[in-house]
Amino acid sequence: MRNILKRQWVTPASERSSGSWRSFLGHYKDQILACDFFTVETIWLKTIYVLFFIELGTRRLHLAGCTTHPDTTWVTQQARQLVWNLKDDGQDITFLIRDNDKKFTSSFDIVFSSEEIEIVHTPYQAPRANAFAERWVRSVREECLDQILILNANHLHRVLKKYGEYYNYARPHQGIGQHFPVSRPVRSTKGQVRRLDVLGGVIHDYYRQPSAPVSGNGKGFYTYYLYFV
Repeated sequence: MRNILKRQWVTPASERSSGSWRSFLGHYKDQILACDFFTVETIWLKTIYVLFFIELGTRRLHLAGCTTHPDTTWVTQQARQLVWNLKDDGQDITFLIRDNDKKFTSSFDIVFSSEEIEIVHTPYQAPRANAFAERWVRSVREECLDQILILNANHLHRVLKKYGEYYNYARPHQGIGQHFPVSRPVRSTKGQVRRLDVLGGVIHDYYRQPSAPVSGNGKGFYTYYLYFV
């Protein structure tokens, strides 16, 4: 019985008895995905809605898309695309945390339910219940969006894509032991210090350049991330 529970990622009854939100996140963080919307104003005072997903265990970001009209069709399609990407990556997600925003329609939930991913609703007026998603919004605003004038949805998508690549492949996170969401860096103290300007210098990224050539990892953005200081 113990082995069966372990294979199904079910924690012992003594650990499940508290029933607290903190315990739930702690026990199942590697199987939990959170999502949320946030808005960005363009220089023409047009509101753009951004949908994103974030893995709690690794802090890996999945940028779904940007639109001025987040209707049912658009939101549902972003859900389908994410599910396909998770399958391609071999991700084993069991829960999806979301708030009670009306933009998350029943068809959005059905996409995940059909893949046996349980939808977990946060309480009303309790943003801390989705703290991982809220914290990412704060990071992207402070480190990126507050310093850039956005022209339109396409411009915003390009900016967020670049920031997302930096966030996933090169930005250390305290919550995961100063690792990166996608990689586990082997930190080097040798080599010349180099600087990479992300988004035209909005973010300055410093790293150690090894003397020997380094082959890429197939991710298409950072070929040097294993050697960050």
